[in-house]
Amino acid sequence: MTTRDIEYRADGTIMMGRLALPDGAGKRPAVLIAHEGPGLDDYPRNRAERLAELGYVAFALDYHGLDYHGGGRWLSNRDEVMARLAVLEADPARTRAIATAGLAVLLAEPRADASKVAAIGYCFGGTVVLELARSGADLKAVVGFHPRLTTTRPHDARNITGTILVCVGSEDPFIPVEQRLAFEAEMRAAGADWRMNLYGGAEHTFTRPGANPALTGLPGIKYHQPSAERSWRAMLDLFDEVFT
Repeated sequence: MTTRDIEYRADGTIMMGRLALPDGAGKRPAVLIAHEGPGLDDYPRNRAERLAELGYVAFALDYHGLDYHGGGRWLSNRDEVMARLAVLEADPARTRAIATAGLAVLLAEPRADASKVAAIGYCFGGTVVLELARSGADLKAVVGFHPRLTTTRPHDARNITGTILVCVGSEDPFIPVEQRLAFEAEMRAAGADWRMNLYGGAEHTFTRPGANPALTGLPGIKYHQPSAERSWRAMLDLFDEVFT
């Protein structure tokens, strides 16, 4: 497995992402990864490396960029994070364009099989890849781990081409029942191929080791190992299904 950082342009600035390649020389299924709200740090980079070890070409995109926070730096200022995410959430077209730029980097890799592409995202990164799916991108699967499920353009769900999987904690205060029901209605109206896995006892950010209220200052954010492992297996099962 090999990795390299790639600079590319999106949203009027320079982004910095991490590409991970599996051993060998042939084409392999490709996976786009979108980070959590505070930025691209070692966690999504490690997800890319783990996927490469499993035989996938993986690219962890950046949706903040150099002009915003210096590239690849984890933001510790919550107000700064929320301000940036509010901008993206209010403008799905902008979010989709940023995700599309990351997808282009992934597909520019000669070893990426353009006929077998998935996108995954964590927290707001899950929102990013869901918006990419709503744009009509040619994706076989889209997986959101504890993502915000709402959008200002729900009717665009009719453009979804692949299978949607969202993994949500039953105790997540940021994804209440009403939001889950609205997403269900959106997917049903679109006739999408979708599924929602609900993990009992799990709160927000349940996939990230070390996440806890003492670290973030926010209640309802906590790592939950059983749900992290089960949701990862659910993702891999979906890949096996759609890439065969």
